[in-house]
Amino acid sequence: MRHRLPRAAAAPVRSRGGGRADLGRIVVDGAGFTLYRYDKDTTASPRSACDSACTRTWQPVPATAAQQLHGIDPTLVGSLTRADRTDQVTLAGHPLYRYRPDEMPGETGGLGSGDAWFPVSPDGNEVQGCERSGTN
Repeated sequence: MRHRLPRAAAAPVRSRGGGRADLGRIVVDGAGFTLYRYDKDTTASPRSACDSACTRTWQPVPATAAQQLHGIDPTLVGSLTRADRTDQVTLAGHPLYRYRPDEMPGETGGLGSGDAWFPVSPDGNEVQGCERSGTN
């Protein structure tokens, strides 16, 4: 199932079935686009390791997305303030991103990119499929 978070502004967070059968339950934005977590981010004191050039490919999900939740435990949702002073939504301490090259809802082109980017499950864990595709 997919779980929804907004694309670039506040929109519903929803549970949905994954676009690929081998991925299981994943989080998506309000438009159905897959959301990702980055293994180089820190969760103990949430911090994003994706700044400047990185955000051209990996769009941070704004913290306003956390205001409308559907199908995700709200106790797992939080936010952090990025180096550029914008607020980004977190799930189980993991900052969330959208992979800009994904052009259609349900695409998972960022899966395994740089061996560090993965779709996120509703509990904040990374989702790994049978195949790894995409580039950083």
